[in-house]
Amino acid sequence: MTTVTVATSVREGVDATAWLVASDVVPVSRGLEVDRERCERRGFEGKLATTAVREPRDGHGPTEILVGLGALDRVDGEALRRAGAAAVRAAGRARSLSVVLDGIEDAGLGHETAARAFAEGALLASYRYDRFRSEPEPAAIGEIELVASDSDAASRGATVARAVADAVCLARDLVNTPAGDCTPASFAADAADLAAREGLAIEVLDEAQIAAAGLGGLLAVARGSAEPPRLVRVEYVPEGSAGGAVATVVLVGKGITFDSGGLSIKPATGMMTMKTDMSGAAAVLATLGACRRVGVAVRVVGLMPLTENMPGGRATKPGDVLRARNGKTIEVLNTDAEGRLVLADALSLAVELAPDAVVDLATLTGACVVALGDEIAGLMGNDDRLVDAVGAASRRAGEATWHLPLPEGYRSHIESEIADMKNIGTAGQAGTLSAGLLLEEFVGTTPWVHLDIAGPARSGEDSGYRRKGGTGFGVRTLVELLLGYEVLGGEVSGRASGTEVLR
Repeated sequence: MTTVTVATSVREGVDATAWLVASDVVPVSRGLEVDRERCERRGFEGKLATTAVREPRDGHGPTEILVGLGALDRVDGEALRRAGAAAVRAAGRARSLSVVLDGIEDAGLGHETAARAFAEGALLASYRYDRFRSEPEPAAIGEIELVASDSDAASRGATVARAVADAVCLARDLVNTPAGDCTPASFAADAADLAAREGLAIEVLDEAQIAAAGLGGLLAVARGSAEPPRLVRVEYVPEGSAGGAVATVVLVGKGITFDSGGLSIKPATGMMTMKTDMSGAAAVLATLGACRRVGVAVRVVGLMPLTENMPGGRATKPGDVLRARNGKTIEVLNTDAEGRLVLADALSLAVELAPDAVVDLATLTGACVVALGDEIAGLMGNDDRLVDAVGAASRRAGEATWHLPLPEGYRSHIESEIADMKNIGTAGQAGTLSAGLLLEEFVGTTPWVHLDIAGPARSGEDSGYRRKGGTGFGVRTLVELLLGYEVLGGEVSGRASGTEVLR
């Protein structure tokens, strides 16, 4: 595992040293002298996440890496994350890397913010998933040393970066694990292990208990699978708040450990990455694991409905009607629109806890990928304060989201002939919005946000600090939201601006 340390000067014997440079090869790291002519010959201009490497002469001394930050007046946390990733990649097989952060204050960033962001990017770029490789990839950098005169501030940033990166990497591990090895039962066991390590309360409902709790959506999706479903509830309570005076935020994550589409079966190529359909649950579990380490001050409850969606002999059929936890009925016209069915139950349970807010994450609709691509999540909600808070947290975290509407006039898209609603909307129209409108039926007046992470939950290539496969998207946004959480009062104050475009 890559370690992160803090020092006030570059130590002797380090394998590589990274220096920060702004556009037009303007030095940022204090003490750096730039050979502009050499940089010009190499085509290095200091653009964001570009690098120039100078190997030591005769093999003596560290490799020196210039890392571009782009325009100095636009340097922020995301720029430093990308710089951290670029430095790690440029360092190659170096076992130790020092980066000089002194001077970053001239860009308006403190050492705590800079250390956290740079370390996050570097650690996430160092991630490897080698569980099933007979010959693992070469090891990443073993130690990253952050050089900053304000070592206390840098140490605080590095501590948070370590916790956040560990959480993201845990989510990545879970998402990357093949469905045959990541079943509902094994996910629940992993959750129990994490809860024991991090001092969290946990409750796991088995199939009989799920039935007794009236979780008809989860049961309907699970019927076709030989693997029994689970409902995992994990709870974090901050130190000193046993009296229950703190606000509660409930996080809900879709946990379809494999999605064949059920009887509305997907084509073969459409199933190739469907082990990732539990990315929402992975993000929620990983976030709960980070809460104590980063010092979250609110109570957090995570709800993860877990099942496979398979076309077995007992599978739910198109046209069947189920009854969710809150008593509402859903006509299932497409069994491949299953995520909203399990979330209906989990959201119903969430609001029964009388929380201040609910946030759910789900790889929910292909329509969201069509609209926003594979790097941006759809953001929807029923309360403008919570929508704004989640959007701001995502920007600080460097996880892109885009606010989408939930138009009242589109509720007709999910009207059923025989039940309270149907699980698909109008063909070829606003699939992401109709899914969001269905979920809204299960949150009542509780402030709620839905993140459709179908695109960014998985990356098809290595890019920056993203590695091919599961990305752990959502963990950093949730941690940011929880760290700076402002109590809303537990009642919706108004639909987010721009969402009531049709009536």
